[in-house]
Amino acid sequence: MNSEKAYRHIAVIDIGKTNAKVVVLDAGTGAEIAAVRTANSVLKSAPYPHYDIDGLWDFIISALKGFVRAPGFDAISITTHGASAVMLSADGSLAMPVLDYEHGYPQAVQDTYARLRPGFAETFSPGLSVGLNVGAQIHYLKSTFPADFARAATILTYPQYWAFRLTGIAANEVTSLGCHTDLWNPTTQSYSSLVDTLGIRGLMAPVRSAFDALGPVLPALAADMGLTKPVPVYCGIHDSNASLLPHLVENEAPFAVVSTGTWVISFGVGGDLEHLDPRRDALANVDAYGRAVPSARFMGGREFEILAVEIGPASSDAVEAALEAVIEKDLMLLPNVVDGSGPFPGRKMQWVGDVATDTTERLAAVSLYLAMMTEACLDLIGAKGSIFVEGPFALNRAYLLALAAVTGKDVIALPGSTGTSQGAALLTGIRPPSAMENVPIRADLRGLRHYRQAWRRALGD
Repeated sequence: MNSEKAYRHIAVIDIGKTNAKVVVLDAGTGAEIAAVRTANSVLKSAPYPHYDIDGLWDFIISALKGFVRAPGFDAISITTHGASAVMLSADGSLAMPVLDYEHGYPQAVQDTYARLRPGFAETFSPGLSVGLNVGAQIHYLKSTFPADFARAATILTYPQYWAFRLTGIAANEVTSLGCHTDLWNPTTQSYSSLVDTLGIRGLMAPVRSAFDALGPVLPALAADMGLTKPVPVYCGIHDSNASLLPHLVENEAPFAVVSTGTWVISFGVGGDLEHLDPRRDALANVDAYGRAVPSARFMGGREFEILAVEIGPASSDAVEAALEAVIEKDLMLLPNVVDGSGPFPGRKMQWVGDVATDTTERLAAVSLYLAMMTEACLDLIGAKGSIFVEGPFALNRAYLLALAAVTGKDVIALPGSTGTSQGAALLTGIRPPSAMENVPIRADLRGLRHYRQAWRRALGD
């Protein structure tokens, strides 16, 4: 990704499901040189749970204003979580609050949508719970709030909404459209039949490349920020695909990427779409170049947060040291801690073995659980080659050892917290940072083969 652009610093707006941040990256090294963070809160007020868009906008503008003074930035890029779309009025304001994708719909709405949505062979998007299919969100909004929906003049994917706020240019982009929305056909690289079924083709903003500079920051906004020269804003990208992008640039297929956050999303780069099972949360994502990538996921980060609060703290070294003792005792956790997604749908969390054991061993069992859930996802997508783990789980040594041992593959941890931000920064055309030497993790945990077989048998798998 050589470039003639002479950017020194890239500001990245990075909105995850749980937290949001604005960071500034050094264009030469990829290092995060400034950052501010906030919680991404969901407002529970009428008409349905929705994101605090005004609060996020105030946070973004405040952060960018602060960064104008130091360290400064020459371009802005954007990445956000998926499963969200924005309904704009003709004047550019919100026609409806931005729906939280974890909101569930009445059964009648769900049943009607199930009849409307295209088959998996067209979209490679499985039918998911709550609002994880953006098509389901649009159907819910249109059928339940018709008067409000009638005010919608434009539908935008979520990263591109923030680009619109900054530039006034409306766009959609394929990584968000191809993120289990039911709205995209990755084979034809065009909208699916659902767009016409829902009658929204005329509302969909033009599709632009993630790598496009949509325009400079609007003049009035630039003046308010204190910008002294035009700053281009890039179209933006779905966060898991932002994490994937540096690997597409730097590595030869086949390989796997495990992107961890609220969701643990596994990508099988170089794989095919022929064997995906939509009943087990396997699907195609679409990368920044418009190519379909077999993927599978579970809500591992959210599950870990829930369990860590329930179980309590322990040192990471102690948890790592307890792995073999847990395996010997057959202390195991069965899915799912969070319902509604993952490779083993319909199952409820269950502890097997002596749950009265100490905190350290229970947390070790959680690491083993997360590793085996990840392995199940990798199996579902036929992943081959080395496994790159990034995000918070790249700092969880017990998880990494368990994953290396259970897969028998090299696991390469990329512990930098800016995986999504670095990927989004690459949209500006800068060179990717020089790859750090990361020593592959290889592990052989005594008794793990028997433990894994027992875990799978308990699931009837």
